[in-house]
This record gives sequence, C-alpha cells and structure tokens, in this order.
Amino acid sequence: MPLELKLLAWSVVLLLVQIVLQAATSSSELGLPYAMSPRDEGHEPRNVYARRIRRALDNLLETYPAFVALALGLVVARKTGGAGEIGAEIYVAARVLYLIIYAAGVSVVRTLFWAISMIGLVMMLVRLLG
Repeated sequence: MPLELKLLAWSVVLLLVQIVLQAATSSSELGLPYAMSPRDEGHEPRNVYARRIRRALDNLLETYPAFVALALGLVVARKTGGAGEIGAEIYVAARVLYLIIYAAGVSVVRTLFWAISMIGLVMMLVRLLG
C-alpha cells in the first residue's frame, strides 16, 4: 500500500481524535443533555481549551478536503513517492503538532506549523501536476 494511503488513514485517526476531544471538552462543561440537544441556544464553552480544540478542528477541516483529494489523486495517477509522499508526511505531522501547540496556547509557533502543513499540500500538488 502506498505511504500516501497509509497517511490518509492516519489523518482519519487525527480527525476522529480531534472530533472526540472537541466533543469531550465541550460536553464536560455544557453537559450531556446540551450535547444531545439540537443546540439551538448556541452556547459556547467558557473553557479556553475547549474553544482552542474547536478552532483547531475548524482549521483542520479547512485544508482536509485538499489533503484527501491530493492523496487519492497521487495514488490514482500512480505518482506516489517522491515529493508527494514527503509532502503528505509533512502535512500529517504538522497537523498533529498544530493541535498540540494550539491546545497549549502557543500562538506564533502554531502559525508556523500551519504554514508547514500548507507546504506539505503544495508539495503534493506539485507532484500530482508534474
């Protein structure tokens, strides 16, 4: 199996971890009845970590469709390996570190890891188009 597909699978693990973290940190403050409701009141948790985890998840979801498309595109086009593979590794590693650093509240470094993840996507794109 190409590494790009393995990284795609690991990126799903990251996505699920972030979803569960977001749900757990929000539900611990807002309560299970609110979590199970239609949430029409629009309450936001006051817990800073819950809000950071939510923003980190939102940020992941902005770039995740591109990563999925590029990883699958590389496999379908039989262009796995090389810079595309390295780009996929960079993207996934940077997104893991981004979550940790964002949750810790380290702002400047967080942005650096966001930029590094974008470089990974660009590397994948260049490999796919090349």
